[in-house]
Amino acid sequence: MMGPAPAAPADGTLDHVVVNVLRRMDEAADLFAALGFRLTPRGHHSLGSINHLMMTAGPYLELVGVPETGPQRQDVLDSPFGLNGLVVASRDAATTHARLAAAGLAAGPPVAFSRPVTLDGRADEARFRTVRVPAHLFPAGRLYHCEHLTPDLVWRAEWLDHPNGFSGIDALTIASPTPEADAALYAAACGAPAEGADTGWTIRLGDTRIAIVPGPAARFAALALRFQSLDVLETRAAALAEAAWVRHGPDTATLTLPAFDLRLPCRAAP
Repeated sequence: MMGPAPAAPADGTLDHVVVNVLRRMDEAADLFAALGFRLTPRGHHSLGSINHLMMTAGPYLELVGVPETGPQRQDVLDSPFGLNGLVVASRDAATTHARLAAAGLAAGPPVAFSRPVTLDGRADEARFRTVRVPAHLFPAGRLYHCEHLTPDLVWRAEWLDHPNGFSGIDALTIASPTPEADAALYAAACGAPAEGADTGWTIRLGDTRIAIVPGPAARFAALALRFQSLDVLETRAAALAEAAWVRHGPDTATLTLPAFDLRLPCRAAP
């Protein structure tokens, strides 16, 4: 029997990470399903975007794109392809907006949107409010805060059981030509301190680590994922021409999905 659905992440922790697939949602959804991720039914946002989620008991992974017809969400069209969204949890979008203003970040006002959800044959509406920081300050990818007004329609126990054992997000690595300056910006936006490390800077959002490292261009470079075991994922990846799998040891590996410019270090944590 399934237990109760978990709640939304705590304020200031990682809410989710976004992969922008633009108009290739069918291809992306098929690939992630073949790798053993359980995808939520396709969502259609009121802003003009579509999505699938891969849920965990904490932060989740989102595929976002635009539909073939109808409204086209401009910020999705304008943002980088592939790994491109860092989303921080907010329990009150207005409070988050005020904090960002006090930190000197001229964030836009909270934006409300929704998407229809059907659960147990009943139609409902998942509702959100987001606050976006100025895009030009964060060229590596989109950074925004999300308040879930209906978390019970997003965190559902039936969506946590992934055939490949996906269970969490360990780290997001951001490459930057100016890592120290960018670390200060990300720290101010996230409301968490940046700590110096041998390879760059680290910001902790709950159990997830945001690593800002030197690189020739600003980009979200890698997303480290956690699994109960790597065996199922390895078998599925080996069967797919679209996936490259390198095993580093009994509990670590790297999954690369070139078609979506994704590098995904993987760790087993039973």
